[in-house]
Amino acid sequence: MTHRPTFVFDFDSTLVAFESLDELADLALDGSAESDRIRADIARLTNLAMTGEIAFGEALRQRLALLPLTATHVAALAERSIDAMTPSIARNRDFFRSHAGRIVIVSGGFREIIAPVAEALGVPADRVLANDLVYDAEGRMTGVDDANPLAGAGGKVEALTGLGLTGPVVMVGDGWTDFEVRQGGVADRFYAFTEIVRRETVVAAADGEAGSLDEVLHAEGIAGRWSYPRNRIRMLLLENIHPAAVERLEEAGYSVESLKGALDEDTLIARLKGVHVLGVRSKTQVSARVLEAADRLMAVAAFCIGTNQIDLDAAADHGVAVFNAPYSNTRSVVELAVGLMIVLMRDVADKNAAMHRGEWNKSATGSRELRGKTLGIVGYGAIGSQLSVLAEGLGMRVVFHDLTERLALGNARRMRSLGALLAESDVVSLHVDGRAENAALMGAAELGRMKPGALLLNLSRGHVLDVGALAQALGSGRIGGAAVDVFPEEPATNAEPFDSPLRGLSNVILTPHVGGSTEEAQEAIAEFAADRLLGYLNRGDTTFCVNLPNVQLSEVTGAHRILHIHRNQPGVLADLNRALAGAGLNILGQHLKTDERTGYVITDVDRDYEPRALEAVKEVVGTLKFRMLH
Repeated sequence: MTHRPTFVFDFDSTLVAFESLDELADLALDGSAESDRIRADIARLTNLAMTGEIAFGEALRQRLALLPLTATHVAALAERSIDAMTPSIARNRDFFRSHAGRIVIVSGGFREIIAPVAEALGVPADRVLANDLVYDAEGRMTGVDDANPLAGAGGKVEALTGLGLTGPVVMVGDGWTDFEVRQGGVADRFYAFTEIVRRETVVAAADGEAGSLDEVLHAEGIAGRWSYPRNRIRMLLLENIHPAAVERLEEAGYSVESLKGALDEDTLIARLKGVHVLGVRSKTQVSARVLEAADRLMAVAAFCIGTNQIDLDAAADHGVAVFNAPYSNTRSVVELAVGLMIVLMRDVADKNAAMHRGEWNKSATGSRELRGKTLGIVGYGAIGSQLSVLAEGLGMRVVFHDLTERLALGNARRMRSLGALLAESDVVSLHVDGRAENAALMGAAELGRMKPGALLLNLSRGHVLDVGALAQALGSGRIGGAAVDVFPEEPATNAEPFDSPLRGLSNVILTPHVGGSTEEAQEAIAEFAADRLLGYLNRGDTTFCVNLPNVQLSEVTGAHRILHIHRNQPGVLADLNRALAGAGLNILGQHLKTDERTGYVITDVDRDYEPRALEAVKEVVGTLKFRMLH
């Protein structure tokens, strides 16, 4: 018969992300001229004790002697201790509550500080072993209760021995005194907990290293908040993705590597070995060859609007979900378009250049208002429709053309053909997507249909505009001005030179693909794309996925969730359910959604089964990707 383990946890730098004495020192020494020296001495003594170079009891007495501590300081730290819980501990509160009778907290720290955290985790007070502080009549701390074994050397071993714990006993902590519990025969296994601090001597002595509580629970066969340790899931983010995404993903427990630039195909293939999630912007090409070589890839996030840099069909064929951020930078692009229209209408760019050359040319010639002019919007999606609303607010008349039936906002009028829109517009603004069919959408013929002297803006995709033809139309005076933010060929990095036939032309504004590059937009994109990734990884939710069937899912509660992505072919669901039944699994709920290429089955099952029984599910014909969520 297999016995359930008893878990023994250290407190400082394990259950909470601080060392109690360091925090108390900050409180007690605030404003003291000797603060830096005393803090350094305390940190040195703490490290010596944690690495086993000095007896814990001796280090404790020396550290306490350095501090003018009072009961007020201790109460202040106790009040904020719950908020300082280690991330993986906080997200596994259910584990502590459901196993409270088999959990012990043992610490050379102080009971008053530990008690609130223990209560929040559901650990009974009699399962908390800690030092008790002693105060004088004025509330000044004078030391600890010397009768408590935890005040001296080998205290954890002695204190735990008195509990008569039944095995196996698993010790989890960050210091040498935690290893001593294993060394002293009280614990059967010791995990060096390194989520907050990593001490080489402790790791070397441990039975295993745990970067999070999820690692411990996975190794011990306990279903915690996430059965597979998230810090083992690797994410690679390229092209200087906003730190908000990195912070959001790391807070959730994942291992994230972030690089500034794009990678070429061969380099990307090499870097993707062992990577589960890839994040890109517009320059990194995720080709079929890249996807074929990616051995563990589960998802790709485009931290931008477009996904034409990703082979979506190949990703679907490998069961790799692709997400983007279709709306997060909409406002930024729209505001830039409005600003560029005003600058072009008023010939601000050329007047500014003349002023910098020392030329004063005050004239109203060629300078016009937006009010009363007609704006033609090509592509009436999220950006085009919002531009329509703002332009009307400025007094413009708006017409638009889109191949998809769109609801006209305000007084905007739909044009049945591109040619009709071009002939009627004083300003034409392009806002189409990057599909191949949109290549050279605006070429010499289309430019020739525009009103003489009209303005052209392209803030969509570089390949939709023939820049050579635009240069000729500008040179001849057919087009009165242009603003271009995207180009058919763009430098891979800021260090590379930029060249275009549009350089040096009058009343032409060139910007380096910055339509969505505002601080607000980049942060919003980072948060949106990161949340989509977390929804997929944590619960299998494919809402806003651009290449797999969209399924909105709630959190997994009281069950195990099986995620099965397969080719859309007859018989897969029947074969899958036969495999589940053969494995003895009781299905609690099931959902299937397909598109023309791929099927996605989500099955919630009872937890009582042998994990190896699921091997048959992986063998179902047509399987592309299989995952388990606990």
